[in-house]
Amino acid sequence: MKPDPVLVVIDMQVKLLPHIDNGAAVLKRCLTLVKAAGLLDIPVLVTEQNPLRLGACVDGLIGERQRAIEKDTFDATLCPDFVAALPSKETVLFVAGCEVHVCVLLTVTGLLKLGYTVELIADAVGSRAPENKAIALARAQREGALPTTTETAIFGWLGSCRHPRFKDALALIK
Repeated sequence: MKPDPVLVVIDMQVKLLPHIDNGAAVLKRCLTLVKAAGLLDIPVLVTEQNPLRLGACVDGLIGERQRAIEKDTFDATLCPDFVAALPSKETVLFVAGCEVHVCVLLTVTGLLKLGYTVELIADAVGSRAPENKAIALARAQREGALPTTTETAIFGWLGSCRHPRFKDALALIK
């Protein structure tokens, strides 16, 4: 039996988000993913890049069962606390967050080098400039990350409309 997926949310921080192109939509999708993961008992790993300068994670992103993993490396896989929190390599990691052309991309490539299957949630990542996002998404896919969307991830986690939490998850998407 395959382990449950894990959601990884990179650097959705209060001082960074106002500078992200379409940041409100990225935040909304990340919050939707975190809420859906909570409904479905999917673990969530959250990182904060240099929180003294970029602030803490936005409100609502970290639940009772999560804590932010502080890092100063752009690639979270170079942070021992992050690596220690990772599940088994059979687990599919779903990645969202900011900035996609720096911390998200470098973390995704680090996870791929460690042997993980990574699904990059393209509509739940952001950068300050749209061209940076486009280039990062293309590169991540070339490196081996599987592109997906918020809805595809959530419906994949559910597996069926007969899932007992289907209606609850559907309400998050609508």
